[in-house]
Amino acid sequence: MDLFPVFLNLRQRPCLVVGGGEVAARKVTLLRRSQAQVTVVAPQLCPRLRDAARGGDIRYQEKLFEAADLVGQTLVIAATDDSEVNRSVAKLAKRSNIPVNVVDQPQLGSFTVPSIVDRSPVLVAVATGGASPILARLLRARLESTIPAVYGRLAELVERFRREVQARFTDPRARRRFWEAVLQGHVAELLFAGRDAAAEAALRSAMEDVEAGSRGEVYLVGAGPGDPDLLTFRALRLMQQADVVLYDRLVAPAILDLTRRDAERLYVGKARADHTVPQTKINELLVELAQQGKRVLRLKGGDPFIFGRGGEEIDRLADAGIPFQVVPGITAAAGCGAYAGIPLTHRDYAQSCVFVTGHLKDGSVDLNWDALVQPQQTVVIYMGLSGLEELCRQLVAHGFPATTPAALVEQGTTAKQRVFTGDLASLPRLVRSAGARAPTLVIVGDVVKLHDKLAWYRPGAGARQ
Repeated sequence: MDLFPVFLNLRQRPCLVVGGGEVAARKVTLLRRSQAQVTVVAPQLCPRLRDAARGGDIRYQEKLFEAADLVGQTLVIAATDDSEVNRSVAKLAKRSNIPVNVVDQPQLGSFTVPSIVDRSPVLVAVATGGASPILARLLRARLESTIPAVYGRLAELVERFRREVQARFTDPRARRRFWEAVLQGHVAELLFAGRDAAAEAALRSAMEDVEAGSRGEVYLVGAGPGDPDLLTFRALRLMQQADVVLYDRLVAPAILDLTRRDAERLYVGKARADHTVPQTKINELLVELAQQGKRVLRLKGGDPFIFGRGGEEIDRLADAGIPFQVVPGITAAAGCGAYAGIPLTHRDYAQSCVFVTGHLKDGSVDLNWDALVQPQQTVVIYMGLSGLEELCRQLVAHGFPATTPAALVEQGTTAKQRVFTGDLASLPRLVRSAGARAPTLVIVGDVVKLHDKLAWYRPGAGARQ
């Protein structure tokens, strides 16, 4: 380890910045966020620092740097565009044992300024010892995406209850187990969901009932249409902390691989007319596993509430008093349409869009055809592969011209995606001859005309009319 990482308390402490340009302004902003008392020494200031001086946020000395400016300072940053001035600042600061940073010349200073993920009071700092500030910023960007802003509020909640918990759990091991349960369990999830008051109440309840921290919970998570990059940050976090995963056949293997490696995985997929696990059994299984104190992930392709029967599952959980949360996913219509270059609405082609399922519970195709066959409307049909010929025939019979553009997207958003385009008369034949297999999505309407022009993602060779 070349550098010793440390966090300085600069609250109301005097700090000096030498330089008045934009680089100096960025350093001043960091120091002000740390509540330091900042003095800037420079012949002139950039507009941002000039405004800060006028507003009284910083103290400004309009002059060249001199050794006397270091007296009483806790920390110094040299941020001029003159390397000799920076070198002089660093030399004099070191002689006075004052920590000094030299922007773009880290070898001259005694410390470097890291890239910071600010979730106050939680701070994460990334440094490369000055070797590559850009790399540090890239790493910070990755951390920003995986550390929700709410972690700051979680730390504040812990701080408020710290003494009470210490008095309640005198055994350090018991206290550690309690906080682990709180920070990874129901209390934290309530806070992440924006229910601060409920989180505080749950924490108080957990202090009285030691077993409360181990109560189960269900996460109903939308896995999206197939591309792992389309997962939400919240979905990924819950996927990596669940004890048990219940997943269906529409969840791509690459997404399932992102769940916790030691989690128990249970396949509960259903195909048309072949329900491996009946829905009522899935509902009961969710309740049973949660009642055993497990964190249960119900991972569903697409979005749980769009033809995903998520409503039925949480209805049963609510009846059983099981805590749950729902994480929306990118539904197949949005994902497949985007990856196929078919906007579902477009000012020149479609002002409305309707989603329907291609079969009902008894396997029949019985839709409100008159409502579907409307001008300038896109019709998106989920699970329509097996009944595609009948679907197209009925749409024509109820008023759509046989030449209405239509497309079928197979395994959309994945590396195996294929897009078949034609019209209501030709699409069934094209799909049948290509041997398309589920999962698929059918899109009907003039927006399909845009596929050739707008498609940016073409991993598979589809067919067209």
